[in-house]
Amino acid sequence: MSLLSEPSGSPSSDGDDLPPPPGQGSTVERWARFAAWGRADLPAARLAEGHADALAILVEAGAEPIPGARYGVWAARSEGTGAVLAGAVGSWSLEGRVRYCSGAHELDRALVVAEAPGGSRIVDLDLRHPGVHRVEGTWRAAAMRASDSIDVELRGIAVTDPVGEPGFYTARPGFAWGGGGVAAVWFGGAVGAVDRLRERLASGADAHALAHLGALHTGVCAVDALLERTAELIDAAPKAAHAGEVAVARAAAEALCRDVLDRVPRAAGVGALAAGLADHLADLGVYVRQHHGERDLAALGETLL
Repeated sequence: MSLLSEPSGSPSSDGDDLPPPPGQGSTVERWARFAAWGRADLPAARLAEGHADALAILVEAGAEPIPGARYGVWAARSEGTGAVLAGAVGSWSLEGRVRYCSGAHELDRALVVAEAPGGSRIVDLDLRHPGVHRVEGTWRAAAMRASDSIDVELRGIAVTDPVGEPGFYTARPGFAWGGGGVAAVWFGGAVGAVDRLRERLASGADAHALAHLGALHTGVCAVDALLERTAELIDAAPKAAHAGEVAVARAAAEALCRDVLDRVPRAAGVGALAAGLADHLADLGVYVRQHHGERDLAALGETLL
C-alpha cells in the first residue's frame, strides 16, 4: 500500500477515527492518513497529528485520555526555555515557558514534557487551568499561523501524578515512530505542492517546467516507498524503535521538501504562486524545519560509524 493511496482531505475535528498507533499492523495506513492531511492543509494537519501523537503516547504509558478532549504535545526546549517540574514527588509544581505550543487557544489538553529529577516527565495538563498563560504575539510569521503555535507560560500548576516513568517520553519506541508520522505530514505537504504544479502545467508547459515536474515526481515516489518500508518494519518488529530507519526516512522527506521549495516556484510562475501556492509553500518551509537539518544528519552519520 502506498502512502498516496489515501484520498487527500482535511483532518476530522478530533482525529480519533485513525488506524491504531504504530506497531499494531496499520502504520502504513496511519501515515497515509497523515500524508493526506498534509497534502490538503498543513496547519490543520499539524494540529491533528499532535492530537494523534498524544493519544499514542497515552496508550504506550497505559493511561486513558479524557474522552472527547482535543490534545497536543508541548515538548519544545528552544533557546533555554521549557517546562520544569519543581518540588518533590507528590507535590510537584509545573513551571516555565514553552515555545511553539500548537493549538494554544484551541486545544483542551496538552501533554507537557517537563524536566524533572531523574529524567523528563509528562504532564497531562488541562489548558483551562488558571496557571496557563498564553503569550500573544510570539508567532509573527504568516506561515503556519493557523496552527496557533505561540509561547505559553506555566506558573504554579500543582501536579501529583505525571504520565509514565522518568525519561519515558524519549525512551519509548514510539518517540521515533512519532517522528516518522511527522515526516509523513511533511511528505504530504510536498505532494500537495506537486499536485498544484501539475494542475498549473496541464494547460501547457515548456521543457524546463516538465523537467522540474519529472524530477519532483521521481522524488515523491522514492520517499513514498521509503516511508512505506519504514512503516512495515515497525509493524514487523514493534519491540524495536527502528530509530535509524526512521531518521533516514525523515531526512529523505526533508530533502524532498527542500527540492519542492526550490523547483516548484520556478516551474509554476508568479500566477500560481499568487493564487495560493505561495501560502502552501510557506507553510511547508516552516513546518519542515522541525527537522534540524545538518544536526540531525550529523547524528545519523555518527550512528552509521
